[in-house]
Amino acid sequence: MAATEEKQDGILDTVKTVVYALLIAGVFRTLFFQPFWIPSGSMKDTLLVGDFLFVNKMAYGYSAYSCPFGICPISDRLLARQPERGDVVVFRHPVSGQDYIKRLIGLPGDDVQMRNGVLFLNGQPQKQEPDGIFSEVFERQGSVGGVPACANGAPGFGATCEKPRSRETLEGGTEHNILNIRDGLAGDNTPVFSVPEGHFFFMGDNRDNSIDSRFPQAGGGVGFVPFKNLLGRADRVIFSSAGRRMLFFWTWRGDRFFKAIE
Repeated sequence: MAATEEKQDGILDTVKTVVYALLIAGVFRTLFFQPFWIPSGSMKDTLLVGDFLFVNKMAYGYSAYSCPFGICPISDRLLARQPERGDVVVFRHPVSGQDYIKRLIGLPGDDVQMRNGVLFLNGQPQKQEPDGIFSEVFERQGSVGGVPACANGAPGFGATCEKPRSRETLEGGTEHNILNIRDGLAGDNTPVFSVPEGHFFFMGDNRDNSIDSRFPQAGGGVGFVPFKNLLGRADRVIFSSAGRRMLFFWTWRGDRFFKAIE
């Protein structure tokens, strides 16, 4: 009888431990960090399909969507910290509610425009310097199984997919890589976008393969994103998998463990 009771107590203790661990993990996720898996190539080569990262939900204070359990103890205005130009941010799409990850380009009050593939902020061109070629294998990527867009056409499965890479410097000094697939696409030439108060303008680093604030929400684009939709800042890749599943450890990219995000 004693042995049976001892066994039951052991099982109960194990169950309690698991429940407590799950509760702690849930609270940690709700309050501080949110996991995010990169599903598409819109942020290459800064972020690759299969990168796994944690979003810092406290980077800007809590917004309406990142509050613990949806309840903020005081107003958003008192809690908010101003996002900085060049931050890589996870936000909720203003229409679809899907989570997106892009680079913050335009702050409230900014004028943003693309002219012949060059970014203009407040009427000033942002510096771009050629930085070689970004190469990857032309193959199906991630759980979605999409193939990359290439500047050298469709090279065939297993061949090398190439895109010219440049180093862009934003107003304020932030530097990052951008990619170009071909000239003259819709996002290369835009009207002037005047970012309204309380909103932000986002773009993907893989400029020709990103649906972002350059495109209107009515057509499936992102448009301007209000502060309340910001979930947090992406600071570091935890690990990365080149395979179709996160648990396929033999496909993990060893050079991306704990890699800082520029």
